[in-house]
Amino acid sequence: MPRGIVPRQPARTGRHDKVRATLVGARVAPQRGKAAAQTRPKSSAKPAPARAGEAAAKIKGYNPIAPKRVVEILQRLDQLYPEVTCALTHSSAWELLVATILSAQSTDVNVNRVTPELFRKYPTVEAFAALTPEQLEPDVRSTGFFRNKSKSVVGAAKKIVSDFGGQVPDEMDKLLTLPGVARKTANVLLGTWFKKAEGIVVDTHVHRISRRLELTTQNDPQKIEQDLMKIIPREKWILFSHQVIWHGRKVCYARKARCAECTLENLCHAADKTWSTVEMHKGAKA
Repeated sequence: MPRGIVPRQPARTGRHDKVRATLVGARVAPQRGKAAAQTRPKSSAKPAPARAGEAAAKIKGYNPIAPKRVVEILQRLDQLYPEVTCALTHSSAWELLVATILSAQSTDVNVNRVTPELFRKYPTVEAFAALTPEQLEPDVRSTGFFRNKSKSVVGAAKKIVSDFGGQVPDEMDKLLTLPGVARKTANVLLGTWFKKAEGIVVDTHVHRISRRLELTTQNDPQKIEQDLMKIIPREKWILFSHQVIWHGRKVCYARKARCAECTLENLCHAADKTWSTVEMHKGAKA
């Protein structure tokens, strides 16, 4: 045998013994009828993938917004956060409005560091109305986007003084006429200060968690709010948003959520869970 050529060694499993044994030097007669059908290779084509949650809905009767499931979510949130409220420090409707405007793209902790000195320096809505945005900018710089926020706060103060007698209005349509105020801010004012359930606050936490829980498939905050208003009882609108916001801060983070510690874990099928005891749905994610 020439140097360097090693004979093929038998496999330890013995699988080589029967490889193509019946095909070497022989022709196999074609099969017909049932035998041919049984030996015919199956098609490798895969069925078109179902939309997230669609297969589960058909097979198991899964409905993410079924009343029973929604009630269970609300009950567990009640156990976790029975009496939570807005985390922004305030003592009047005006202070809450200013704090809410400043909280955009910032944290409540950061805003709460800024507002005590801000309200000591400018104690009334009239004091804010007498400012120019440029004068307010240094006081709110640390909250981020300070130029736009200064314009909104001063503009809102001027309109409240000129159109509403210095009193923050308690109606949705009037609040929406104020600079810097959209539905989220208006709902914070109406729910937290005036105790009026006119809608549901949809901030970044409510947006993320309501999609993960498949309570909505929308991405626009106003459409998310409309979906939630259809399935959450009106008497729960105010508390629900506070509870979900707190849950987002403590457990259901945008990244690396603490799923193993979450009381809602076995009700959640989110695709971006970090740990799961249930089937995960591709479309259920932030």
